[in-house]
Formats: sequence, structure tokens, C-alpha cells
Amino acid sequence: MNSEISFLTPPVFNGENYQAWAIRMTVNLETLDLWKAVEEDYEVTSLGDNPTVNQMKHYKENKTRKAKAKACLFFAVSPSILTRIMQMKSAVEIWEYLKKKYQENERMQNMQVMNLILDFEMKRMKESETIKDYADQLLDLANKVRLFGKDFTDERIVRKILVTLPDKYEAAISSLENSKDLSSVTLAELVKALQALEKRGLMRKEGFVEGAFQANSLNNESNKGRKKNKKQRPSINYNNQGGSQPPCPHCKKTNHSQQKCWWRPDVKCNKFGQLGHVERVCKSQPQQEEAKAALNQYQEEQLFVATCFAS
Repeated sequence: MNSEISFLTPPVFNGENYQAWAIRMTVNLETLDLWKAVEEDYEVTSLGDNPTVNQMKHYKENKTRKAKAKACLFFAVSPSILTRIMQMKSAVEIWEYLKKKYQENERMQNMQVMNLILDFEMKRMKESETIKDYADQLLDLANKVRLFGKDFTDERIVRKILVTLPDKYEAAISSLENSKDLSSVTLAELVKALQALEKRGLMRKEGFVEGAFQANSLNNESNKGRKKNKKQRPSINYNNQGGSQPPCPHCKKTNHSQQKCWWRPDVKCNKFGQLGHVERVCKSQPQQEEAKAALNQYQEEQLFVATCFAS
């Protein structure tokens, strides 16, 4: 019995969070087959003359059950509370005393529930938070409401997450709306899919930073090489005959003649049909490529999220 009590007894009650403690204590007493001694205020009648074996067995069971229930309650309260209940005769008396003294009245409970629901509705996900942290906060508030016996469905948490996510999760929301009925999406399923998208974005960001660092290193080395070559390069005199050209009137460079300049007013870009430059130096090309890459990334994220929900 001692090993059972040490294993099943909930954390010691110190006067706070009575509702949660009472729920756990009820389950423990039921598991140990002792709840009857708390729920029913029965008396153990003494045995008469010449009792039968069944009568003696029933008498012992009833007496032992009441003693064990009382012992469990003694083990599950702090020393300061124990001094208030140690003189009470039965587990029923102890239970009713704790309930009357520490259980808040219905009006106070409703006020607490309203405050918890208000906190839930005011919650918004911060840019620095992860999906798991945000979902855990919402679930914690929901569970506190449930402790007061109020209904609070996971579907409500799912809706809350969907309408308060930052813009970076727009692809996930769009994919979910197109592929599934929102009322059928479970909380675990939603968090799992969003976490997968979150990790995918983190990996892409780390890859971008690493690539940028490498590009910057190469650029620095290239600049050092140019400076070195520039120091070693002799000065050019355009009046003397040599391999260098005079400054181009279109781009001011000296490595080509005026007729071969990429920026001649009469030259035409073959890709976008614009005058004044060739396709190779077209300024519109990077913008077009960037927009195309962003579109491809958005489509990839939608496909990725859809695959997560499908699995």
C-alpha cells in the first residue's frame, strides 16, 4: 500500500489551485478503490456475537478503506493544512472541509474563466516566437478554462492560430484552405505542418546567409586583386599609340571602341525590346528573375505544406 500511495499521490496541496488538485486526487482515490470512503459517509458497525466469515471480511474491508482514504488525504496536503485536519475523524469530513474552504464560489470561477478567455482572444503570435511556443501558450489557457468544467474545443484553438499567424505563413494557410476542410484539421496536424514549414524556412535562410558570406569573401578577394593589379599597371597616355582606346562617349570606358559599346543609343535589347543597351547588361533582367524566383518559392511552399497535410 505504501508503494501505491507514493506512486499515485498528486503533488502536495498547499492551498493553491484546489480545482486541479481535487480532480487529480479524485482519480487517485478511485484508482486505489478508496473513493467510496470519501463519497459515502458510511459507518462501520461493530460485529455481533458469532459473526460469519463474510461479515468479518466485510467489516475489515470497510474499516480499512476508511483508514486508507484518510491516510491518503494526510499524505497529499502540506504541513500547515495538515494541522487543521488532523483532528477530523473521517475522510469525508476532511474532504468537505477542504472543498468548503478552498473551492472558489461559482461567481469567482466564472470571472476567472472570462479573464482566461479574454487572454486567449488577445493573444497574437510574435515574429520571434516559434509555432510550438505559440500553440503551447494557447493550449495552456484552454486547459485552464477546462479545469473549471467549461467546454473549450481544439477546433477553437486551430481557428485562433490560423487567423493570427504572421504573413510568412500565408502559403501554409492558403494551401490548407485549398486542400482541406478547416473544421476537420486537428491541432496536432496543423502544428506539425507549420513546424515543417518553419524548419524549411530556417534552412533556406541559413543557406542564404552562408552563400552571401561566401560571395562576400570572393568579392573581397577579387577587389584586392584589382587593387593590386591597378598598382602594378602603368599609366596610359591616350595621345600615344597603343592598345588602349579613348574614353567611350556612351559609357566612358576605354576597353572598347564607340561602335562596339553595349550602351549605344541605337542598340536594342533582344529580351525586353528596350533601346539604349544590349540584353547582357539589361537592368530589367534581375528584377524579372527575382519576381520569378519569389513566385517559384511561393508555389514550392504551397506544394510542401499540402504534402505535409496529406501525410
